[in-house]
Amino acid sequence: MPETEIDIKYVAELARLELNDSDAAKLQRELGQIVNYIAELGELDVSGVEPTAHASLLTNVVREDVRKPSFDRSEMLKNAPGVVDDNLVKVPQVLPGEGSN
Repeated sequence: MPETEIDIKYVAELARLELNDSDAAKLQRELGQIVNYIAELGELDVSGVEPTAHASLLTNVVREDVRKPSFDRSEMLKNAPGVVDDNLVKVPQVLPGEGSN
């Protein structure tokens, strides 16, 4: 298989990489090998092979949307570390300078 020539300097510029000459030469070889391998895979006879995006079948598991009574708000707020106005969960300050509202 012919060696694939890749403009490594251009690829490095697109990726915003700074490469020295030895790294560029190494990357040239490695990318060339990858491209050649992909070309080799393209020569395989895959007729009769079903295309797939996933190795296993994906199914959407859904349930009936049934209305049920909700939990009691005051019962749920008992688990909170703190409560504001018997309505909101009080959380620790995250950003400096935030005041208590």
